[in-house]
Amino acid sequence: MSKTLPDGGPQIPHFDKFLHFSYFSFGGILFATWLLLKKTTRLATPKHLLIPLIALSIIGVLDEYHQSFTPGRSGNDPFDWLADVFGALFGIIIANRFHGPFRNFSSRVTKMSQI
Repeated sequence: MSKTLPDGGPQIPHFDKFLHFSYFSFGGILFATWLLLKKTTRLATPKHLLIPLIALSIIGVLDEYHQSFTPGRSGNDPFDWLADVFGALFGIIIANRFHGPFRNFSSRVTKMSQI
C-alpha cells in the first residue's frame, strides 16, 4: 500500500493506515469465518479469536519487512503494523458477532430447500 498518491491527487494524512486497517479487517473476517464454519457449536472459543489474530499479526510483520525491500515503499513502520493488528481484530470481532445469526439463517434456508 503506497504512501503516495498519483501527482495531482489529494493528499490524505495517514490514509495508508486506513488501507492497512481495511485490508486486514477483510482478512480477519475471512479467516475467522472459515474457522467458525468448521466448528459445530454456535459459540466461539478463544482459539477462534487467537489463531486468526496471531496469524494475521505475523503476516503484518512480514508485510512490513517485505516493504522495506520494495523500491518506493517504506517498511518497518510500527504504526502500519498496529493498523494491521487492529484491523484484523476488528474483522475477527465482526465475524464472531455475526456468525450465530448467519448460521441460524443458513440452517433455515437448508431446511426450506429440503421441503
